[in-house]
Amino acid sequence: MIHSMTGFGKAESVIHNKKITIEIRSLNSKFIDLNLKLPTLYRSKDVAIRSLLTEGLKRGKIELTLHFDLIETEPNHFLNTAVINQYYSSFKNLVEKSAIENNENIDYLQQIMKMPDVLKTERKELSDDEWQQVVLLIKEAIIDLSNFRKNEGGALEKDIRFQTQSIMKLLKDCEKFDQARIETIKERLKKNLATVAKDETYNENRFEQELIYYLEKFDFTEEKVRLSKHCDHFFETIEKPESNGKKLGFIVQEIGREINTLGSKANHFEIQKNVVQMKDHLEKIKEQTLNVL
Repeated sequence: MIHSMTGFGKAESVIHNKKITIEIRSLNSKFIDLNLKLPTLYRSKDVAIRSLLTEGLKRGKIELTLHFDLIETEPNHFLNTAVINQYYSSFKNLVEKSAIENNENIDYLQQIMKMPDVLKTERKELSDDEWQQVVLLIKEAIIDLSNFRKNEGGALEKDIRFQTQSIMKLLKDCEKFDQARIETIKERLKKNLATVAKDETYNENRFEQELIYYLEKFDFTEEKVRLSKHCDHFFETIEKPESNGKKLGFIVQEIGREINTLGSKANHFEIQKNVVQMKDHLEKIKEQTLNVL
């Protein structure tokens, strides 16, 4: 079963006083390439999130975005009462020691509020309970993306099967030109043999070696058998439960090698036309397998 590397997954939920949304996008890549966009509160969990994505998605250029909206605003600025009391004592002692007139009219609080460190900001910490719920949300988004990949993989598989079946059909079509091809080669060899026979200086051993070489060069029976076997292996790999784009890519390379050899040995116009069409189908397969997980 083929799965595409391209996909989109989303999950959202209300956790405590936050509406948290997680979106995951995936594109094709030879390896796993992760990019996380996280609010400051969740950055300490970067490694854990990467581990979840690697385990769940295996391969691809993956971008995860996590953002949240507060349903109820929580204050995070507070008066630093200890500092305020210190400032108040300091101001009051200074005024009393300096014997300032009308000191009862001095607004200490107004002056104190202008001083540094009067307001303190409380840093929010990610609770274990919230993190566990976020983990479940990430897993939900991964499942959503995986289902997207599976659906996209169905369309990929349909096209890849069609292209591979077309190659096998073209290979079978080559058989009807085999006899004409053999006759053409025979006539060519007969003419060459007649020319050699008139030359009394030829080396018989060398002649036999050359003849064997040319017979092997024109025979593409092995290439046809191997090409057919590679196509069968390609279908077997597609039908396995797990998606294996890398293995399919290796098989495609072998198919291409046999098609090229077939073309170089064809020595027949119609067979070479079929080889050109095979290469066209093969290029489409290569493009599609690049996106297979």
